[in-house]
Amino acid sequence: MSIALGSLLIFGASQVGTPGPANMALLATGARFGFKAALPFVAGVILSKQLVIWPVGFGLMELAEQAPGVFTALKWVSATYICWLAWKVANMRLDAGRAVEKAPGFRAGLLVHPLNPKAWAMIVAGFTNFVSPGTPALQATFAVAMSFLALQAVLHPIWSYSGDRIAQTVAGKPAEKYLMWALATLTVASVLFVLFGGESI
Repeated sequence: MSIALGSLLIFGASQVGTPGPANMALLATGARFGFKAALPFVAGVILSKQLVIWPVGFGLMELAEQAPGVFTALKWVSATYICWLAWKVANMRLDAGRAVEKAPGFRAGLLVHPLNPKAWAMIVAGFTNFVSPGTPALQATFAVAMSFLALQAVLHPIWSYSGDRIAQTVAGKPAEKYLMWALATLTVASVLFVLFGGESI
């Protein structure tokens, strides 16, 4: 199989489920306005990643056929960047994302991932680490797009719904630090697994 779907889903879950610009916005929106009021924003955020995946997918798959060395370089660059993001995640605190003045809507959600460097990095990593060069662009892009869409449909609402509870339970307490380090460790572990042993799965 030219797409390591199982590994892609594990990696995607570690990315979609960890704190970043999108999830912090979802957390804050749910905490401030409640889950029901946040639903239009959640829907926009879920769909917004598709606006990045499809153009990137077709471009990267064509690039992989014409210049496989560039494809390999992108793999290492994206992995390095995600490890750097993991370090930032480890030092994030949940209450940092609560400053929201008004409830954002669906259109605001559509802007989240195109303007989110973490989203770009995880999408590039998804293609370069889990899709073999030579895989048809449509097949590769569909697999990556549907994998992220399914994960977002499950995990993004959880961030919004749990925002207030998570913040009230662990924000400012010792447990918060351990939670953030655990999420960051999962992210790095998934990247290392792919780079040094996950391609054959």
